[in-house]
Amino acid sequence: MLNLDALPLSRKQLRSVGQATARVNLWHGSVRSGKTIASLLAFVIAVATAGPSGLIIICGRSLQTIERNVFEPLTDAALFGPLARHVHHTRGATTATILGRTVHLIGAADTRAEGRLRGLTAQLAYVDEATLVPEGFWTQLLARLSVPGARLFATTNPDSPRHWLKVGYLDRAGELNLRAWHFRLADNPSLSPEYIADLTAEYVGLWRRRMIDGAWVVAEGAIYDMWDEGAHVVDELPDMRRHWLGIDYGTTNPFAAVLLGEGIDGRLYVCGEWRHEARTTHRSMTDAQYSAAVRAWLAAYQPPGASPAVPAGVAPEWTFVDPSAASFSTQLWADGHAGIARATNDVADGIRSVSSMLAAGRLLVHRSCEGLLTELPGYSWDPKATDRGEDAPLKVDDHSADALRYVVHSTAHEWRHLLTPSRPEEDTE
Repeated sequence: MLNLDALPLSRKQLRSVGQATARVNLWHGSVRSGKTIASLLAFVIAVATAGPSGLIIICGRSLQTIERNVFEPLTDAALFGPLARHVHHTRGATTATILGRTVHLIGAADTRAEGRLRGLTAQLAYVDEATLVPEGFWTQLLARLSVPGARLFATTNPDSPRHWLKVGYLDRAGELNLRAWHFRLADNPSLSPEYIADLTAEYVGLWRRRMIDGAWVVAEGAIYDMWDEGAHVVDELPDMRRHWLGIDYGTTNPFAAVLLGEGIDGRLYVCGEWRHEARTTHRSMTDAQYSAAVRAWLAAYQPPGASPAVPAGVAPEWTFVDPSAASFSTQLWADGHAGIARATNDVADGIRSVSSMLAAGRLLVHRSCEGLLTELPGYSWDPKATDRGEDAPLKVDDHSADALRYVVHSTAHEWRHLLTPSRPEEDTE
């Protein structure tokens, strides 16, 4: 039933599928290393042989990630052959059918998700991206796997070496009924050398070691350790094809707006910055005043060094606003400011996007952006968060840096071709 000929499997993948008989079975390592396909094969085989007692559960960060990372590959006939016809799921539904068995889907975005497991008795569970679910949810899920022979299958990319999954489970594998398989990018036989080179170019520093090498390494020191003022700061700007705006909202804290442009030379440029610091100026501003000030700044904007004959004004295609500043977004909309969107606020992913562009020399900053230039060298990991097994920046002097993160990461689908122009379309590993 499985079309294994259409899906070249490495010896490590096949070995992990055959050995996944422990209570907890965990595939971890780099992106696109083949761990997801191996874990799904093992899970489907378990579903096919499972007895009638106990529920079958699939968990992930959200229902959308479960649909993307689990059901899209399972329903792909090129991967799973005739089996794909026996996997049925309606987008948005909280149940699915695999080989005639009802499977319950549970999103676990925060600690409240633990309550969805109360009272359940399960025999099989699959967890997508285990480091992203709360520890309490994972613990409760294991408690619910109480049918004799119950098993859990999970995948994850590496995180901090102090993450609860690493410390409490992987490091204690010898004490637990747990089997784990570590995968590197080179373990996936279906990837071309060109794709591997392109993917490697997208990750730098901490993320290269985690996402390419598959290492559980700690975040420490400067976040943008590739930052070089001599290389990344410019005095002149090329003509721009388009602009976007990122805004970090503050009342007592500084308010920062960062204008990002795509140059005709194929690079991104921070073209300008507007800031207001209430503590320095001893003057607070309302949402309406901030809106008027930002719109006036955009209307009067001219590229630094441009001739006075050049018409003033720039109209960003999109303005990405701090997602916590709902009232300010409403004010902008009421004032007729076009293209307003909530900024994507996945902190680690946003930092990774900025890091990749800086490391590739594809993101440059104009010298007039004094607030951003002051903040970037000191933008550092929070050691207390690191001790908790989390990756988080220090919340000090980070307002323009956050605005930059908002606008760069929220437009990643627009500029990613600048970083890896030969990269094929992303698919599930």
